[in-house]
Amino acid sequence: MTAGNRIYLRRPADAEPLLETFRTLPAAVVADCMSRLPALSAEISLKTAPQQPIMCGLAVTVKARSGDNLMLHKALDIAGRNDVIILSNEGDRSQSLMGEVMATYAKQRGMEGIVLDGPVRDIDGLSRMDFPIYAAGVTPGGPFKDGPGEINVPIACGKIHVSPGDIILGDADGVIVIPRQDAARILEDALAYLQVDERNFELAKTGSLERGWLDETLRSKKVEIIDDIYR
Repeated sequence: MTAGNRIYLRRPADAEPLLETFRTLPAAVVADCMSRLPALSAEISLKTAPQQPIMCGLAVTVKARSGDNLMLHKALDIAGRNDVIILSNEGDRSQSLMGEVMATYAKQRGMEGIVLDGPVRDIDGLSRMDFPIYAAGVTPGGPFKDGPGEINVPIACGKIHVSPGDIILGDADGVIVIPRQDAARILEDALAYLQVDERNFELAKTGSLERGWLDETLRSKKVEIIDDIYR
């Protein structure tokens, strides 16, 4: 087995029963229940126009060489229903990793979506496509297809660690990663937090949202508040 140039056809699927409920939750709500640390870099944003507002599936991870999409092509043939392909590109922004043809093929495979730590192209067509694709930019420069690379191994995408089988949750705000081992507990916390968030939203609309925590926090931080102008 050659490390750095291998493909695992299987990945853990124990978190799959939780996907249906996670699909009802905004990424921001879940992120708040994870110490606000699971979000991919804001550079990775939604490039398409999915009618379904939330993308949720199990990670099929891809570790690609800079500007190379050989392993992404293979991942398209591996991933299916309830899967999200998520790709590490060594932070490269010089070459697009996929365009409209590959995206169309991915959609007909029935997978949940694709997350790329690199650019795409054919944005005119992609921007109208009913299929979630998140990417870190747009460029007309095409990819190489030489490898090496890996599939279904741990990666870092958008500065966040991703293991095969983790839950990938995305919406218009961006993408978060939910470790599969913690997913059940995080889901329970997020469902409870959603009720609090919805109640606060209603209070905010009437101006009755409780704000006492703010001055208390400022006092605890020893912030000096001066009833005067700056001289």
